Amino acid sequence: MNSLATRSVKSKSSLFILSRFTQFFSTAATPSPPHSDIQNYPPTLDGLRRRLADESPTLTDFTKLQSDQSYSVEVGTKKKPLPKPKWMRESIPGGEKFCNVKTSRTPPPPDPNEPTNVAEAIASWGLDYVVITSVDRDDLPDQGSGHFAETVQKLKTLKPAMLIEALVPDFRGDSGCVEKVAKSGLDVFAHNIETVEELQNVVRDHRANFKQSLDVLVMAKDYAPPGTLTKTSVMLGCGETPDQVVKTMEKVRAAGVDVMTFGQYMRPSKRHMPVSEYITPEAFEKYRILGMQMGFDVASGPMVRSSYKAGEFYIKSMIESDRAASSA
Repeated sequence: MNSLATRSVKSKSSLFILSRFTQFFSTAATPSPPHSDIQNYPPTLDGLRRRLADESPTLTDFTKLQSDQSYSVEVGTKKKPLPKPKWMRESIPGGEKFCNVKTSRTPPPPDPNEPTNVAEAIASWGLDYVVITSVDRDDLPDQGSGHFAETVQKLKTLKPAMLIEALVPDFRGDSGCVEKVAKSGLDVFAHNIETVEELQNVVRDHRANFKQSLDVLVMAKDYAPPGTLTKTSVMLGCGETPDQVVKTMEKVRAAGVDVMTFGQYMRPSKRHMPVSEYITPEAFEKYRILGMQMGFDVASGPMVRSSYKAGEFYIKSMIESDRAASSA
């Protein structure tokens, strides 16, 4: 996945290729079906679903191919797997030990039209709050910060009232990249420290570290206009102790971070870091209460993820701040 994505909706566009299944399964020279008129489908979720339903092959289509003997199926092995179509490749320069995203030493360049396309798509969905994110793109000169900034700016032009959260990588601590995103017009600058300070080397990519992540959050707060929130998230169940969690919270709060979330780490596959412990709901609740006492807006629970109820928590914070200012 080498491009920006919205957490609220995952595109089904890659599935549209299924309507051209003969290109992947057929060895015969069969004609491709005609292209759909994309203009017949509005750029909305309903439009995407309709297009998927119209273009997907049916069981009858496969039965007809079999009766015509116009296809053959290749079988891959572990030693000689079949190559995946390009639209399925999720390539990034490096990877975390907890993240199920494939890596590549030479990922393809980002789509220059993507900021415009993403902004127009999101603007058509009628959302009040959206989270945009990406994989690390350390291979790019600006590490993808320009892509973030352009997307936020275009979306704010189309929907000035929409609240935008950008969940960004650490940009290897590059202040220029952080400044570019922080000044783009977003409402929440989010970067995840992922785990407690003591387990950074165990959990995260070797190029990431606790101090660098905190520095990024501090820089974001300094560069961003007043009123912009900073946010980070921690996975629990990686082998941390309660004392380590509390000390990490104290350091994060000292860095001026406004919002913190806690969720249970879940192992994506057997190739990834195993779960050390399943944290109880009671423990999550204690961290939530402690975080609130420290001054954070907090979401804490086994099923909480970094963008869990992002809009609700941000809006709640705004309302409470306004009320406090009014009563002062």
